[in-house]
Amino acid sequence: MVRYFMKRLCMMILALFMIILLTFLMMHAVPGGPFTGDKNMSPEVEAALNEKYHLDESLPRQFFRYLDGLLHGDFGPSYKYTGKTVNDFIRVGFPVSAKLGGITILFVILMAIPMGIVAAVKNGKWQDMGLMALATVGVTIPSFVIASVFIYLFSYHLGVLPSSGLDSWTGYILPVVTLGGYSISYIARQMRSSLLEVMGQDYIRTARAKGLPEYKVILKHALRNALIPVITVLGPTVANLLTGSFVVEKIFAISGLGIRFVNSVSMRDYTTIMGVTIFYATFLLSMVFLVDLFYCLIDPRIKYDERR
Repeated sequence: MVRYFMKRLCMMILALFMIILLTFLMMHAVPGGPFTGDKNMSPEVEAALNEKYHLDESLPRQFFRYLDGLLHGDFGPSYKYTGKTVNDFIRVGFPVSAKLGGITILFVILMAIPMGIVAAVKNGKWQDMGLMALATVGVTIPSFVIASVFIYLFSYHLGVLPSSGLDSWTGYILPVVTLGGYSISYIARQMRSSLLEVMGQDYIRTARAKGLPEYKVILKHALRNALIPVITVLGPTVANLLTGSFVVEKIFAISGLGIRFVNSVSMRDYTTIMGVTIFYATFLLSMVFLVDLFYCLIDPRIKYDERR
């Protein structure tokens, strides 16, 4: 087991290195530089800034300099905000995104799993068709459309919920519902299909033949095994929600990590784009790694045999 997880850890580090390399190359493949678009900047000032931030060096030298900074936990300075670093943006923006994402994750779990269970138990009935129709709508409609409808309906038309900011608990309602809409729909569909597959197994029929109540058959025998595919989906979902949704934070004017990334793209702040991308990739790979650990806890039959 230790050998297996060490192998997965090495693969995660290799994947992260490739992400850093590709992100760095794509940033420098864009024509111009971070100071090219400023019309009020003279060529002398632009050359001085390029020298200050080592942008006049060769690409390999810039990459290894940047990689050395990452190994020391330094994502580099911001090219557009004087005196600010990417670490400052992450330190300020990530707690906001994480709090919003944490509430959204709880909302997603409390809504999606019961929806999937009810749809599977009532397979083919009106409850199943209604819930799956709602889930299909949640998957197909983009989040920015849902956000716009919610803002118009609940903020401008009814005036019962704020349209921006997280100044009060009511400010979390619209962003949480918008941010969690897709995840609820996707996980509910995954929960339904997984539970239906498990309920067709022989040991479920045996449990029913013994006279166990249906709720015990589902909750004690079927649900635990049906959660394995759902846990696989939850890993990337948790990483995505905790690091902030770029679109949702932009629409609701939330000062999290997502809106910082959007602003950095429009301003061509290369170090911020790379820093947020690498931070998100690290978080995502870590969640996928943790999912492998949880497999053993959910289903004791799963063993990581070192001989394999």
